[in-house]
Amino acid sequence: MAHIINEECISCGACAAQCPVEAISEGGDKYIIDADTCTDCGACVDACPVDAISPA
Repeated sequence: MAHIINEECISCGACAAQCPVEAISEGGDKYIIDADTCTDCGACVDACPVDAISPA
């Protein structure tokens, strides 16, 4: 199951830089995770400075 990025996202890009499958991209007001590409590795969770990422 893919992770999700909530409204606490500050659009810093730290999560995208850590994603090994490039499933994270910049959205309109926050970053978004492509559920079809996400492998649920959790690297983005550890990289997020504001704890805006959680399992879906």
